[in-house]
Amino acid sequence: MKYRLALAVVWAGLLCGQARQSPQELLKEAIAFQQQGKLDQAIHDYELFLDMYPKVAEVRSNLAAALVGSGRYAEAIEEYQRALETKPDPAVRLNLALAYYKAANYPKAAEELDKVHAAEPANSQALLLLADCNLRMGRNKRVIELLNPFYTANPGNLGAAYLLGTALARDGQTVAAQPVINQITSRGDSAEVRLLMGTAKFTGRDFHGALDDLKKAVDMNPNLPDVYSYYGMALLLTGDQNGARQAFEKELQHDPNNFDANLRMGFLLRNDQDYDQALPYLERALNVRPGDLAVRFQIASVHLGQGKEDLARGELEKIVKEAPSFLEAHVTLATIYYREKRKQDGDRERAIVDKLNAERQAQQVEAGK
Repeated sequence: MKYRLALAVVWAGLLCGQARQSPQELLKEAIAFQQQGKLDQAIHDYELFLDMYPKVAEVRSNLAAALVGSGRYAEAIEEYQRALETKPDPAVRLNLALAYYKAANYPKAAEELDKVHAAEPANSQALLLLADCNLRMGRNKRVIELLNPFYTANPGNLGAAYLLGTALARDGQTVAAQPVINQITSRGDSAEVRLLMGTAKFTGRDFHGALDDLKKAVDMNPNLPDVYSYYGMALLLTGDQNGARQAFEKELQHDPNNFDANLRMGFLLRNDQDYDQALPYLERALNVRPGDLAVRFQIASVHLGQGKEDLARGELEKIVKEAPSFLEAHVTLATIYYREKRKQDGDRERAIVDKLNAERQAQQVEAGK
């Protein structure tokens, strides 16, 4: 009983202490805490203020910023959304997009940034961040569409040049990429330059040439985003699987949500028949690029390896409906149908495989002329 009474006295004292602070003092203290980096105290004060005045959008936005600084991205996103409900503001929406970006939710970040860009076309921060999100999602043509006008008007902007050059190189537009690459290389050699040159060679299927540039990029700056990912892919395609695996692991130490590193690690583990270990990598890759056919095919293959034929068949049937020329998906689907004694369906898929193979061979002969 005495213990309960003591708690009641302490609690009453805390309430009195809080009551002595006016809302203005509480807000002033919260801002001071935030400026000093005392984010937990700032969050506490902002929450107390918002309990009294929940419709003050600016304070809710400040709370969200403090939550971002504390790495509490999901809570920050919720607070930014509530602030926008009270007062639509492109600056708050940009901060919401940044919270999604830091949480590696690039599709949602891009969705919000599209709105900011539509409202404020001259906002270069929003434009470059939108281009970066699209690049991470493999939407190279969208990056090119966004940045071509901006780069033409601002040829000295190295951030735009790097994003545009990378998108052009990854899209296979090596001729268009070359002037942009030249503009960057004129500033001197760097890890960024070597990564860009390696990316261009990789896309052009010069894997050994890419490997040389990417090795130099790794040596110059091992913390550069994507550098170990592309280095690993070049190693993989030049026959060094162990080196590739190590490179992908290093990339994921820096960026656990890197698409290519997750996809390739899942692929290597699936090939090793380590299905349980492969699946989390592939699921992370799919979170970065929802709907990606290559990832979905790998996940279906993992399910097949785990003996979950219903799951595998269902996903493969969706894939071939969306992408009728996806040869490997037809091959695997035919295998499943034959296992299930569905000969007519298996024969249909085999006929599609034969047709697609014939078309590929004809294209290769034409290209060799």
